[in-house]
Amino acid sequence: MFYRILFKVFFTPLDAEFAHHIGMTGIRVASKLGLTRLMRLKADPKAHVNAFGLDFVAPFGLAAGFDKNAVAIKALGEIGFSHVEIGTVTAIAQDGNPRPRLFRLIPDRALINRMGFNNQGAQVVAERLSALRAAKVGRGSKLPVIGVNIGKSRVVEVEDAVDDYRTSARLLAPHADYLAVNVSSPNTPGLRSLQSVEALRPILEAVLAEAAQKPVLVKIAPDLADEDVLAVADLAIELGLAGVIATNTTISRAGLKTEAAKVEAIGAGGLSGAPLKTRSLEVLRLLAERIAGRIAIVSVGGIETAAEAAERLKAGATLVQGYSGFIYAGPFWARRVNRDLPKHL
Repeated sequence: MFYRILFKVFFTPLDAEFAHHIGMTGIRVASKLGLTRLMRLKADPKAHVNAFGLDFVAPFGLAAGFDKNAVAIKALGEIGFSHVEIGTVTAIAQDGNPRPRLFRLIPDRALINRMGFNNQGAQVVAERLSALRAAKVGRGSKLPVIGVNIGKSRVVEVEDAVDDYRTSARLLAPHADYLAVNVSSPNTPGLRSLQSVEALRPILEAVLAEAAQKPVLVKIAPDLADEDVLAVADLAIELGLAGVIATNTTISRAGLKTEAAKVEAIGAGGLSGAPLKTRSLEVLRLLAERIAGRIAIVSVGGIETAAEAAERLKAGATLVQGYSGFIYAGPFWARRVNRDLPKHL
């Protein structure tokens, strides 16, 4: 209740990206003061998941996009996320798209972003992760599972994407628990064309070669046709990937409650949050039938409650992730979802 009032009175009038930075700063300060440790999730053996050789204390983690530069991993783990996927990180540091580039659709409990992979680059993030691994986490605490989501640098042409992904994988794999190959953001020109099997195969092969035996997953868009979803699943199995992450943001604007004029004024970008529930679940069921347990599926898109997370697990997901719900539900959200999940399973 307190967070809902705070969100309405304080955060809503602010630019969404500025509000995000305030929230991130608050989480980091709370961690330094030891406050986030008070929110630590008590491990429940019934919630434990072993996926692609890694141990997760619970199924629900934070999707890529919130912590782009690996600056708050410890704190995010302490407030209840079993795993934190940082990034998207690119081989070459970049500022991203011009502002404003992050927008709230409050009636839809959704976000539109066209951030454009703003990040400090693979070398800087690798050094930060190395320092984090070397530091003492603290008595009674440990780091969450760390995924690193990698994407194509904007200045690199699509035909040179393989070497660009290769560089990121080489720099970041030694410090990651797993790598996620992002070819599905709508905010980097030409990126989604890399989801075709012909273009995707050499990228995944290059990342696998540099991954130092770390699990590699591929993240796909909800806007793929069903047959293309299945083709990516087949390729992932063929190449020995650890899994598929489904789904990224959508370019669709169908069925929104927010006024059409406002949505049109916002313009291009990927839509995330509650409106993705239906399509994300459809893609999950397609993948689950095709994959049949041979590799993992991480379901993301529109998950807001423990019951919804449990629905994804029952439909075939190995793990679940969220992001937009964090903005609308507040800092106790992840802990609440993971705490309540066993009741629904």
